Amino acid sequence: MAIPLIDISPFIHGGQAERLAVARAVNAACEDMGFLLVTGHGVPGSLVDRMRRVSSAFFERPLEEKLRYRMPPDRYRGFIAFGNEALAYSLDEETPPDIKESFSIGPVATADDAYHRAATPANFFAPNMWPDGMPEFRTTWTDYYRQMEQMAGTLMRIFALGLGLDENYFDDKIDHHISNFSVLHYPPQHDAPLAGQLRAGAHSDYGSLTIVKPDGAEGGLQVLAKDGSWLDVPTVEGAFVVNLGDLMAEWTNDRWVSTLHRVVNPSRSAGEAARRLSTAFFHQPNYDAVVQCLPTCVDVGRPPRYSTTTSGEHVWKKITKHRQVENA
Repeated sequence: MAIPLIDISPFIHGGQAERLAVARAVNAACEDMGFLLVTGHGVPGSLVDRMRRVSSAFFERPLEEKLRYRMPPDRYRGFIAFGNEALAYSLDEETPPDIKESFSIGPVATADDAYHRAATPANFFAPNMWPDGMPEFRTTWTDYYRQMEQMAGTLMRIFALGLGLDENYFDDKIDHHISNFSVLHYPPQHDAPLAGQLRAGAHSDYGSLTIVKPDGAEGGLQVLAKDGSWLDVPTVEGAFVVNLGDLMAEWTNDRWVSTLHRVVNPSRSAGEAARRLSTAFFHQPNYDAVVQCLPTCVDVGRPPRYSTTTSGEHVWKKITKHRQVENA
């Protein structure tokens, strides 16, 4: 029932035997739970601390200031206020809105050319919004996004080896990725939530993988275990939480799993100590990357379970569903 803790530094710095050992361990975690804790990634702790500081400063701004950067309906960039999302909607579960607010960006420093301008069905390469009067915000978020981009690329190479593919199999499918990066602010809960209302309702993620850095505040991330119980995801110093999304489950023909998870409410007595900030990098392959069952995940006894799609079409359907609460 424990979430595996895997050091990926031997893959980054070791020989072939060490690299294969990491790939085997990751494959086992992805087949069993779809969640793992990753160390040895090389992301500086000082950058994580800086991210928390500048992001907290943004969320402390008055609501009317934050609403200047409200997310437009045709893209996933900017600020989402309390009451505007319900992640359980993505699974057709109607629940009260999630008790969180967030700010999101997409790819940084992308080229202005025909390929990027044609990114459909959404504006996957739309310009990012940057809060005025916070110069360190843009530089810090850009630095962090690039670190997550690099880490996701490493994980996708580990994934390829774990799945019995060439290590570089995914390279040309993620070289123009459309990943979103969000910081999620869960405030203290001085008033009781509505019936069925959570900080983030039960959902699975949408893309290839998600890289999360939560803090240790009360009211945290839980994963649905195979026995139907909810398992707390521990906060491990220096570790990132990595989980698979629905796209990777479909790509692997359900050999790997995209597991339901949620963020639960803190106790009323926790007060200000329950304030929680999580960073989440939602890795998503190129918008035109064709997703069909991988050759090592299909055989006579395991025929393809999913029709062919593209990364862009797949993720925009999911995002559109969980934002339905805005118009409900």
